[in-house]
Amino acid sequence: MTEFRVGKIYTARFIGDSNIILSYKVIHRTASTVIIEDTKTEEVKKCRIIKKLSEYRGAESVYPMGQYSMAPILSA
Repeated sequence: MTEFRVGKIYTARFIGDSNIILSYKVIHRTASTVIIEDTKTEEVKKCRIIKKLSEYRGAESVYPMGQYSMAPILSA
């Protein structure tokens, strides 16, 4: 499984509008959480790694804006 790496920038898109691109830089990680920083607003967030989704996709995955029906997914 692909894991998040500290210092690397990852991007995600919205399902409803794929022209909107979100960029996050990984600041710190543990076995179950990732601390990310939004590259535009410099807002820092702590996200839990979703185990079932990560196993399904083959890469660690988090919901940087919260979990809802059309939420963007950030994957390693």
